[in-house]
Amino acid sequence: MSSSKDQQHQQHNKRHHQVGEHSSPTSHRLFKKGWLQLWNGNPPGTILLMMAGLTGILMAIPIVYVVWRSLFAGTDRWMRLLDSRIPQLLWNTLSLTLMVTIFAVTIGVSLAWIVNRTNLPGRKNWQWLLALPLVIPPYVGAVAYILIFGPRGWIWRYWNENDWLNQVFGDYPLNVYTFWGVFFVLTMFTFPYVFLIASASLRKMNRNFEEVARSQGMTTSQIFLRVNLPFLRPAIGAGAILIALYVLSDFGAIAMLRYTTFTAAIYYQMGSYDNLSATVLSVVLILLTLVILWIEARTRKKQKYYQTTNTFQEPDILSLGKWKWPVFFYVSVVFLFSVALPIVVLVYWSVIGIGAGALDSRFWGFAWNSLRVSGMAAFFCMVLALPVVYLRSRYPSTISTLVEKMSYAGYALPGVIVALGVIFIFNQYIPALYNTYYLIAIAFVIRFLPQAMQSTDASLSLISPRIDEAARSLGQPPWKVLYKVIIPSILPGILAGGALVFVSSIKELPATLLLRPPGFDTLAVRIWVETSEAVYHLAAPAALLIILVSIIPLRYLLKKY
Repeated sequence: MSSSKDQQHQQHNKRHHQVGEHSSPTSHRLFKKGWLQLWNGNPPGTILLMMAGLTGILMAIPIVYVVWRSLFAGTDRWMRLLDSRIPQLLWNTLSLTLMVTIFAVTIGVSLAWIVNRTNLPGRKNWQWLLALPLVIPPYVGAVAYILIFGPRGWIWRYWNENDWLNQVFGDYPLNVYTFWGVFFVLTMFTFPYVFLIASASLRKMNRNFEEVARSQGMTTSQIFLRVNLPFLRPAIGAGAILIALYVLSDFGAIAMLRYTTFTAAIYYQMGSYDNLSATVLSVVLILLTLVILWIEARTRKKQKYYQTTNTFQEPDILSLGKWKWPVFFYVSVVFLFSVALPIVVLVYWSVIGIGAGALDSRFWGFAWNSLRVSGMAAFFCMVLALPVVYLRSRYPSTISTLVEKMSYAGYALPGVIVALGVIFIFNQYIPALYNTYYLIAIAFVIRFLPQAMQSTDASLSLISPRIDEAARSLGQPPWKVLYKVIIPSILPGILAGGALVFVSSIKELPATLLLRPPGFDTLAVRIWVETSEAVYHLAAPAALLIILVSIIPLRYLLKKY
């Protein structure tokens, strides 16, 4: 009886084993088939996929962790902030973002049309002169206008030295520490985003459409509204989203001008060691950013205009006639307030500072610190951008798209939130690196990796995939093809992306302020500290040096657009 049961048990095990042998290959084949379908029959190599996937995960972790921590902030803290802080912060942030975006877009589009489509005197020179505000960080612009219009500034001193002004107009009327002061500064230094992109679109616009409209009896203003403007809408949308995201993320200018938005509030909460409240405010700001991106994406889908004719003709240059000098005055005033005045002020105070010994060993130490962390960030961005871009370009799939989106996680968010995520992660899980300058470089990589990705992608799009296929047909794995064949071909684009990251990093203020170890100051930090203490002759040389270095990416942008 016992032996009979043993035999039945053995036969059962044998049948189960045979089924397992049959089912295992079947499931393996199904998995392999699904994997091939996911990559459209062309899956990447394991090393390339791991490199790109790891980069995407590392870029997204700090942001995800901030959101996760906010869930444990407690209902009381959420309700208290919703009742007291968040409504006012929402009003401050959204009103500033809306006003700056509207006026910066208006100025940028009008200047682009004037410079590219009219006989404005010196129009060729204006094309790069009006792009110069991009090299002046808004917090540096804020410093310049505090020195001009602020208490004890140039205009204030002149007003108080002339009694007749007080008698006729009363006390000094200008106050830069208001909404309008912040609005003015941010508008003056963000309109080039729209100016550059709209200029590129205007230069590519076909004259044939305007000639047809003119033959129908339309005036120049009607042609602009009914023909030019529809074609400009994608450019306007792209510039507007850049401006809106910048205003949402700005910290330096609004803090120097004593205006409080979400970024400033998050910084001050962390300064008072209330990190959980900072995470709550961060989540609200992240949601605001996502809403703006969603609105932009929806708008872009509904506004598609194409030039279908193959007979391209360059647009006509219109005569301004009696409006030539009023228009020239308008362009000159914008240039005066966005470039000339800030540069003159900084040069004036830099001369005073240099005469007082500002360029001492401490100053060059700050400069070396800036170069060190910015150079480190630029190098790692160039290295990490390559596998992500190559995976998305040569192996399009849901996975490669997801990896790319994850790599963009830090770009649309303020440096304050990125720094907050980095602090949480490294303080809790990697304490060996906490309170070192390496954290600043890591935050820069998370913030600015997409800049390197965009430049690398632009260069890679010019390389035919057949070159990759030829190399792989010789038995080379995808990662070797990338580093032996592709890199030498797209090296200028990679280096241009590195230059953009370097200059963006050297200007970054909030992440550096929050993550710097004791005694580690950069040029951006010194501008913040010296301005806060009204020691302007020490702040000006650092600001001027940042502007000079920032001319590097401007050359890249002008070539691109």
